[in-house]
Amino acid sequence: MNLPRGLPRWVKGLVWVWCTATAPAGRAADAAPDCPAAPVPFSAAELQAAEQVPQDHGLLWRIEKDGRVSYLYATIHLARREWALPGPQVRAAMQAVDRAAFELDLLDPDVLRRLQRAAQARPGGPRLPAAEARQIEQAARAASVHGSLDGLRPELQVVTLVSLALRRQGLDPAWGIDAGLMHRAHGRGLPIVSLETPEQQMALMVHDAPAAALAAVRQGLRELGSEASRAVVQRLVTDWAEARLDDLEAFASWCGCQDTDTDRAQHHATVDARNPAMADRIAALHQRGQTVFAAVGALHMIGPAGLPLQMARRGFSVRYIPLDRQ
Repeated sequence: MNLPRGLPRWVKGLVWVWCTATAPAGRAADAAPDCPAAPVPFSAAELQAAEQVPQDHGLLWRIEKDGRVSYLYATIHLARREWALPGPQVRAAMQAVDRAAFELDLLDPDVLRRLQRAAQARPGGPRLPAAEARQIEQAARAASVHGSLDGLRPELQVVTLVSLALRRQGLDPAWGIDAGLMHRAHGRGLPIVSLETPEQQMALMVHDAPAAALAAVRQGLRELGSEASRAVVQRLVTDWAEARLDDLEAFASWCGCQDTDTDRAQHHATVDARNPAMADRIAALHQRGQTVFAAVGALHMIGPAGLPLQMARRGFSVRYIPLDRQ
């Protein structure tokens, strides 16, 4: 399977923030007739009933050092509505700690301001060729966000559109697991730590060199029409939902996105190279006496560079906790 090299960047990035920030509440008047319906927010009754959700999704690790217990939890950044509310074991883990940690706390106004500032197209910056600009406009109309992405850097427009295209498979960035957990943490007054900075996140998705930016846009536009890449994402999120850890660990063998030296270098830069710094941050919080629930994208949890092994190398006892599935 030969997938575009752009796949790792948008699957692993916090792409849903752009969608939730820009998607309209209803369908645009000029939207395509078969455009997926806009996501319906949870009602107050649904949120109240969430405390009785009987089934967990995802993958959870218990990490212990110096007599204190923290947790690692694998997330996905776009999901199905029925996965968005945590089950009993994840709720209990969050209840047992002193603070939560995410790649970024997207409910922090300062984080959002810095992301939005970095996302804006540069005044006087290079214009896209007409063909690419037309493709973006057509895709935006089909996703009911025509006009809503204006002003964003072109790479981010395409990243958002690729993400929104998966709504036709029932996967929506509006239901990103991180977002639900952040709201839950804020709701109970649990302090939140960002493991990275907005600038670090944005550097993974945008380019100052015009040629590199155009190449990223073209990769993303090819991704929009790729059935193979949609199948990979579907397998990835199903592995997460059903806690298929063995298949996730074998991601490099079936994703088709690590077959060349260039692909492997990109994966290292966008995933593996970020893990040591995040592990150091989690370890520092824990060692200051603060137990942590660290929720990070699933691909950061697998392989020899994954966070569970990173924490073990830092002297933590690490145990995978199979989540009950009823």
